[in-house]
Amino acid sequence: MTGIETTFTPWMSLAGGVLIGVASVLLMAVQGRILGATGILSGLLPPSGAADAGWRVALLLGMVTGPAAVMGVTGAMPVVQVPVPAAMLAVGGFIVGIGVTFGSGCTSGHGVCGMARRSPRSVVATLTFMAVTALTVFVLRHVVGG
Repeated sequence: MTGIETTFTPWMSLAGGVLIGVASVLLMAVQGRILGATGILSGLLPPSGAADAGWRVALLLGMVTGPAAVMGVTGAMPVVQVPVPAAMLAVGGFIVGIGVTFGSGCTSGHGVCGMARRSPRSVVATLTFMAVTALTVFVLRHVVGG
């Protein structure tokens, strides 16, 4: 595995955080729903009903087409570096799926919306996400040598 260099981007990070926050507040205000990506996606899969599929599909399409919007504004696609093989991504995705199932939600649902609602379950879940993330980065960068 090659070394990964991360660059702190305060303005882009702030803009992304503001957009996520506004989207979360609007979804709660307009639909009365929490912006948790896995909950939105799972609501489209059987046996869930498709009665509210419209807003779910629109939101997911917005997430997927975001890079095209960036290209429309800047003239260039965002650079994304994935320094691991596709098989590793698949395994990671599977592990995340297990975590989302046992944690009753994902980082967007717990970390953004649950924390804003002062949900004790979301506070514990978010602290767990952050601790495991810090441990994983430490191990990969300083123990394994990535």
